[in-house]
Amino acid sequence: MLSGLALGLSLIVAIGAQNVFVLRQGLRREHVLPIVLVCALSDAILICVGVAGLGFLVERAPWLLVVARWAGAAFLIAYGLLAARRAWRPSGDALHADPHGQADAAPPTAGGATTTAARTRLAPTLLTVLALTWLNPHVYLDTVLTLGSIAATHGAARWVFAAGAILASIAWFSALGFGARYLGRWLRTPRSWRILDAGIAVVMVGLGISLVLPVLA
Repeated sequence: MLSGLALGLSLIVAIGAQNVFVLRQGLRREHVLPIVLVCALSDAILICVGVAGLGFLVERAPWLLVVARWAGAAFLIAYGLLAARRAWRPSGDALHADPHGQADAAPPTAGGATTTAARTRLAPTLLTVLALTWLNPHVYLDTVLTLGSIAATHGAARWVFAAGAILASIAWFSALGFGARYLGRWLRTPRSWRILDAGIAVVMVGLGISLVLPVLA
């Protein structure tokens, strides 16, 4: 279990589109619990699929990763451009239009509480996090193939290894989503949120480009 926990954390604790989205929603304090549950449950499903030995499907049909690569790249770049638009928008406008065309939450107040101008609907938010999770080919490489193949080396204890990896996912997303509120003191002004959105735009577009660079090269 400790082996699965350590490897799971080493694979998931990295700057990625999914983590950036969870962090941003945690800062806004919007739908944090459903997002954490979706991310953790998705990882659990993929880990179980890999440990069950179905990772051979991806190895036998590499075109599945190609489809996920291009679809994921398109989604990441589009999301990054929307974040760039939010960063570029003058502070006098509605604070932050979200990816679905609604006003974003206002920055946290001095006491750390977030005043919501117009909350994002739950359904579009969950669809976004599902796309960021399941359209990322690295997710399949990390969970289905890497964790699945290493779990196989533990023989009969492979499901204990899987439990450790799933625990790592639950712990990380919970800490990222619910711990983000403590960053509120640094995000009290519209300027801070514009800087955050600019960083998100750079990360998302960069990740999208990085997905297709190997193919283009």
